[in-house]
Amino acid sequence: MQLKNVYEQIDALAPFALSKEYCDTYNFYDNSGILVDCGEDVKGVLCSLDLSLRAVEEAKRAGANVIVTHHPAIYQPVSSLKRGSAVLACAQAGISVISAHLNLDSAPGGIDEELMLGLGGISGRSMHVLTDGTYGKVFQVTEEPLESFTARVKARFETERVVVYGARPVRKVASFCGAGMDESTVAFALAEGADTFVSSDAKHHHIAALVEHDVNVVLLTHYAAENYGFVRFAENLKNKLKGLSVTVFTDERLL
Repeated sequence: MQLKNVYEQIDALAPFALSKEYCDTYNFYDNSGILVDCGEDVKGVLCSLDLSLRAVEEAKRAGANVIVTHHPAIYQPVSSLKRGSAVLACAQAGISVISAHLNLDSAPGGIDEELMLGLGGISGRSMHVLTDGTYGKVFQVTEEPLESFTARVKARFETERVVVYGARPVRKVASFCGAGMDESTVAFALAEGADTFVSSDAKHHHIAALVEHDVNVVLLTHYAAENYGFVRFAENLKNKLKGLSVTVFTDERLL
């Protein structure tokens, strides 16, 4: 199997065209696709939310010469590669890298949708709508106290690192994967009547604005919020790459 065949199977699950459409439509930047190509036949694949030195070592141990990440292995232009760089370590070890970022966030069954499902939603209203994808959800859940909602979230996303503001019962949730709290998402959540906002990497003034409107805020770590859906994507990719070893690496230090 060649690297392009792995790319094609990822594309079937989360079309890379979604990334371009997302950037063109909503003025974002991304760098998804084949980012390191060592030109060798694929022996095995390791899936890791981030490209890290630890992920590279895990790939070596698993006999994988391809790493599939969510967060782009190379995001902004690189002016130099130095010792300690995970990208350089991949190149030296003959490990190719494919990153699926905004396309995997917004694809059906992708990371943003899986965040909603993990929080107890089934379907909802989307903030950003693409040809075949969405980002940002507001949805109904079975009513429960914020304390029990938070406990369920901790268990489902396998993390204890959750920051919570508020005290209202949870009925209608707004969720945005990644660093998804900004002026536009706060405004969308308020306009849709959400009583609870779930995301990561929040700035104080956005939290304050939600609290001012009596909206609960539940902040997961960026890693926990996205690894939940990424693991499910990796299992789907494994089913598509039949006969090829596919390993999933989770860095529990970041959950």
